[in-house]
Order: sequence, then C-alpha cells, then structure tokens
Amino acid sequence: MKNDLSALDAARLLGVSLPTLYSYVSRGLLASVSKGDSRRKRYPQEEVLRLAARKNDAKRGGQTAVAAMHWGLPVLETRISHILDGRLLYRGCDATALAESATLETAAGLLWDDNATDYFQQDAPALQQGLASAPDAPPLSRAMLAMAMLSSLPAPADMLQSGPALMRLLAASLLQTAPSALPLHQQLAQAWQADPDQTELLRAALVLLADHELNASTFAVRCVASTGASLPAALGAGLAALSGDRHGGGSAAARCMLTQVLAAPDARDSIDAFYKSITPEFAGFGHPLYPLGDPRAAYLLDRLSALSQAYPQLRAILAACAVAGELLDARPNADLALAAMELAFGWPEGAALSVFALARSAGWIAHAAEQAASAALIRPRARYIGRHQRD
Repeated sequence: MKNDLSALDAARLLGVSLPTLYSYVSRGLLASVSKGDSRRKRYPQEEVLRLAARKNDAKRGGQTAVAAMHWGLPVLETRISHILDGRLLYRGCDATALAESATLETAAGLLWDDNATDYFQQDAPALQQGLASAPDAPPLSRAMLAMAMLSSLPAPADMLQSGPALMRLLAASLLQTAPSALPLHQQLAQAWQADPDQTELLRAALVLLADHELNASTFAVRCVASTGASLPAALGAGLAALSGDRHGGGSAAARCMLTQVLAAPDARDSIDAFYKSITPEFAGFGHPLYPLGDPRAAYLLDRLSALSQAYPQLRAILAACAVAGELLDARPNADLALAAMELAFGWPEGAALSVFALARSAGWIAHAAEQAASAALIRPRARYIGRHQRD
C-alpha cells in the first residue's frame, strides 16, 4: 500500500481536480484499486507518475520532441530493456550479470518473452537459394542482402517463432558459412579460430550487446515493423542503420585509432591528431547515457586485462586505450572494447561489427515483435521551421 496514492495525492501530482481524476479512471488512462474493507480507492504511484510525464510532454509539445531525438526524453514505451543509473537492464536483469554465464540465445529468450519459451530448440534452417551470393562483399552487405531476399517470404503467425532461423541465417551470411544450430558464439569462434578464452569473450560480448534501449537502429526496426512489414524487412532496416559511421562504425574508427597509435613513435601525439578529426564518442570514448562509464566496455576490458599476460599485443593495445582515455578525459565505450578484441586476437577486420550486428539482432526481433503487437503506426509530426507559403 506504500506505493499507492490517495485520490487527493494523485490529483495533486497530476495537477487536476478530483472529478478529472475520476474521468481518467473511467477512460482507462489510470487504474484504481481497493484496499481491504475501505471503500476509498487508491492509485498506483507508478501509473500516476507515468501519466503525469505524458501530460507534461504534451504541454511542452515540439520542444520535447526535439529533446527526445537528441539523447533526451523517452519517446516509446517498452518492456524490453532500459538504462538506469549507469546500468543496462534486460527486463530488469543486469546485462553484466547475465554476461557471466548466459549465451546470446538465453539473452534473446529473455528479451523476447522473459524466457517463457525456448525458441532455439529448432533445427538449423535451410540455406535459401541465392543467400550465399555476393561472396566478395563485406559481411554487413551480405547480411543486408540476405534479409532483403527473405523479406518477401510469407511471415509466420508468431513473429518470434522465426527469430532463431533469422539469427542463424544472419550468422551464416556474416561468416560465409552454412547455417548451424551451434550456439552463436561458437559459430563465431569456429569461423575465426578463436581459442577457449576468446570464445568466452565472444559469448559475453554477444550478451552485452543484445539490446540497448531505443538506439538509432532499434528505432529504425520499430518504425518498419509498425508498418506491418515482415521481420526480415525490419532487420534489414536495423542493419542499414548499423552501417552508418556514427552507429556501427564506431568499432572500425576505434581500431583505426589503435592501429595508428601502435605504429606511431609518440602515442600521445598520434591520439591527439586522430581525435581532432572525429568525435570521441564515435570512436571508442564516452557515451551520453553513461556519464560514469559504459558498463559493457568496463566488463570486457576488465576481462581483456586479465588475459594480457598471454597476448603481448593486447598489453600494448590496453596501454594505448589507457593513454587515450587520459588525454580525452573520457571513459571507453563498447566500441573500443570490440576493437581491442578484434585487433589483439587477429580476427578479420570488421569482425567487431559482425559481433555487434549478430548480437543486436536479438534485441531488434524483440522490439519488432513488441511494436507489431501494439498495432500502432509510428508516425511523429514534424515541427516546421522553414519559410511559410507566400502569395
């Protein structure tokens, strides 16, 4: 009962009269509950606060929308993931705690329906004709082509049922391998000849990157899913957004920085010159949602540090990361950790982006299914600031 409000307190929080409060209940905008033998209704505090936030957003109109589009206020409701007090949570579960032992398949089940169903008991899907085409294209381009070719196929009644097959086909297109039912981190490890320590890092990285609230690619996925398009079409939109330098390109930029620093006679001069041409947050350092540091990067870099004695190149890479963080006065983000892994272990250039794309497909599927279930079309209004029509 401590989390329930009286009618008077609820009305005061909402800034409305008691009759208006009761009308909210009758219109289904707010729930009321009875407690014991009392005839007086109580109002869940969380629902009251959520409704108050909506009212406040409506009052501020266009300016709120502008702020929301730039690392600002929430613009969509979701039960899938959120970032709170520097922690990334999947349905209330800390992603870094999950990374200790979970697989991407486990994380996907959590994101999709709170692990109510074990979707990954399915066999590996058959390779559709033409999906093995464009062998010389970059991995992300092959993945985008695969999703485009699958987008016209009939959709299953339950969108989530097709999720495992699409993730396995995505892995096959990224790696140029046959679709497999092996755990996805093991598929990456086999393709890149990763040892057991590297395989464990891949497993953890996939879990940590499985979702990240409403980032650019996830918003693109939800927009496409809201139109009634197929799940492969929605995933294709996510991959397209990921192809941008200011989203999926972060690990490539961070790798470029590290490569230049390792080859330079003076690390500090090289770092200073590199970050004069690119914003740090798009090349490995800083994140607006994590002012105290990206927990995903902290987790992976901590484990890389524990392995540094076995990999001489890794020691030099981590030293370069530390110098860059000191000069920029910024903490590393997940892109830097992925770049360090790719470079230290000799994985193919672009492997970090493949890890990112495969991992994030789990979250994209969750968001596409949630958006489709809402039956709502995402169609924001624009705030016009150009010149008006003239006679």
